[in-house]
Amino acid sequence: MADTAALQKAKKAKNDEFYTQYADIQTEVNAYLEYNPDTFRGKTVLLPCDDPEESNFTRFFAENFTRLGLKKLISTSYAPEAKKEKYGLDLFEYATGKKLDPKHGRMMILDHDVNGDGKINFEDLEWWSLKGDGDFRSNEVKKFRDAADIIVTNPPFSLFREFLKWITDGQKQFLIIGNMNAITYKEVFPLIKTNRMWLGESIHSGDREFGVPKEYPLNAAGCRVDEKGNHFIRVKGVRWFTNLEHGRRHQPLILMSMADNKKYSRHKEVKDVGYRKYDNYDAIEVPFTDTIPSDYDGVMGVPISFLDKYCPEQFEILGNEEDLGIPKGRGYVDGKRLYGRIFIRKKGQTK
Repeated sequence: MADTAALQKAKKAKNDEFYTQYADIQTEVNAYLEYNPDTFRGKTVLLPCDDPEESNFTRFFAENFTRLGLKKLISTSYAPEAKKEKYGLDLFEYATGKKLDPKHGRMMILDHDVNGDGKINFEDLEWWSLKGDGDFRSNEVKKFRDAADIIVTNPPFSLFREFLKWITDGQKQFLIIGNMNAITYKEVFPLIKTNRMWLGESIHSGDREFGVPKEYPLNAAGCRVDEKGNHFIRVKGVRWFTNLEHGRRHQPLILMSMADNKKYSRHKEVKDVGYRKYDNYDAIEVPFTDTIPSDYDGVMGVPISFLDKYCPEQFEILGNEEDLGIPKGRGYVDGKRLYGRIFIRKKGQTK
């Protein structure tokens, strides 16, 4: 199974083309519609890292254009010359009658009934060759960003920080996929802390399967090749990152008292020793999200997975170790250095 080490190897090799599955996109988008059916209505959606011929993002939003009430859909791809063998461009060439220069990216637009059948759907896609290579940082694609309302995609893992900054610089709404470890990045955590970004609804733990290019090495458990020769790999620790509202974000955690947690918790560590204080900071260590106590009003250190269930009406995020000036940048309990923690307290407390 692909883990953090595998992702780091992919990052170094730039093998970070992970193609999101259609069902995962559908499940996540439906959560926003359940909370607010008009989330996408009248909006221009940009998919800036999505080969229109291969991307399930393109397919999903094109097939659901009318249901979502979109105003316009734009999908662009990066096409460096190094990938020229990948671009058979069957759909592009069929639709345009042109051969695409492999140095150029391509673009798909959907915004009106092209074929006159009375509905807007996948058959109305318009295909264009970009002037440049389609890099999201190019001025050409930046113009599409500036004209869009919502940006949705699975950006290259190696460029997550830069991509997120590109979105926030444009002050756009977004729904993107990244690795859980991105929460700890100095460019990312302040957005979480100040409620300008939060985790999505549907992926809370475990792993997800992604399609990968056929040249991607399948040397980890969980990899497979389907009957059509498509390659897939399972990746741990992925999350949706967004600033679109969804219902789970406002559902408070059900908490138990410190005494009940110590008596009934399914976690042996809490049952055996209870809640311990940090050696180098005035807070208690809460090693599991489901053991956050209901009757403690001070500061608590919790794992970053707490953000899967974070309710901003229930808790205040004070910061991470760096924000709070904890010596050596990481909390210690009984002389043992812990994994990174987020420090929180119940809303309304001033201690």
